[in-house]
Amino acid sequence: MNDLSEAEAELVAAARGAMAHAHAPYSRFAVGAALRLIDGTILTGSNFENASYGLSLCAETVAIAAANAQGRLRDIAAIAVTGGPMDGAGTDVITPCGRCRQIIKEAQDMAGRALPILCATPGGDAVKRFDLDDLLPEAFGPANLGISA
Repeated sequence: MNDLSEAEAELVAAARGAMAHAHAPYSRFAVGAALRLIDGTILTGSNFENASYGLSLCAETVAIAAANAQGRLRDIAAIAVTGGPMDGAGTDVITPCGRCRQIIKEAQDMAGRALPILCATPGGDAVKRFDLDDLLPEAFGPANLGISA
């Protein structure tokens, strides 16, 4: 899997597993995300659509909210995301949407360290590594409001 470390491969596999739990009856596009915390714990999330489309939740947001609910927002160390059509025909590496990139920015600033983002095809055979600055250059975050982590 693209020269991934064992820990990275495990994180991508967890994101793939979370994708299987997506509730995506409208778009039929399933997304799974996984977070590795600094102690090695992995938390996952999957997208959760709603008939009122604007109320839908992205997998990355669900996973980050799970970390926050456990008081572990500052403990996030890495993120993996994968997704594709529910019929299994997906062959593209997907990246977090703009909203999720902003949510990841908040988590990264609160953690006080760069969070590598592994974006994988649904089969996990292709993985691209990103830094948030690559995905969201010149991002707005807590420091812009005078808040330090």
